[in-house]
Amino acid sequence: MGFSVYDASVPVFSAMLANLASVLEKGEENAISRKIEPSVFLNARLAPDMLNLTKQVQIATDHARNAPSRLAGRALVSQPDVETDFAGLKTRIAAVQEHLAGFSRADMEDAAERQITLKIGGQELNVPGADYLLRFATPNFYFHMTAAYAILRHNGVPLGKADFLQVRR
Repeated sequence: MGFSVYDASVPVFSAMLANLASVLEKGEENAISRKIEPSVFLNARLAPDMLNLTKQVQIATDHARNAPSRLAGRALVSQPDVETDFAGLKTRIAAVQEHLAGFSRADMEDAAERQITLKIGGQELNVPGADYLLRFATPNFYFHMTAAYAILRHNGVPLGKADFLQVRR
């Protein structure tokens, strides 16, 4: 069996989003137990010029939602950035997971070769679907997901690699 764009995208994004929801749950529980206003974590950033936790989650979910749509040749589904609490972020993740459940292997049969066109920094980028997935969408998804995890960890939430990967012990 060769490379499957579906297998490298939809189930991976869905599983990692479940992990992100779990990490957010632990962050919210930690804020409550330490009597820290949850907005402190939601607005936290790793550096002054980086985006906050809320925005990191929004961008990670954007990549997970949009990549399969582009790869399947479907129109992008808009999801406004309106979340202001942990519950809203978890609802957003659930909506993206529901969106991902609407894709099948057949939807992405020719996705590796399908030309994907993006506008980045005012320039148009045209790449085959496999390159888009492996060199743009997936790395961006993991960057923002990792930043969200790191923001919570940096703020004292007791998280480890097993939480990020949801490794069962």
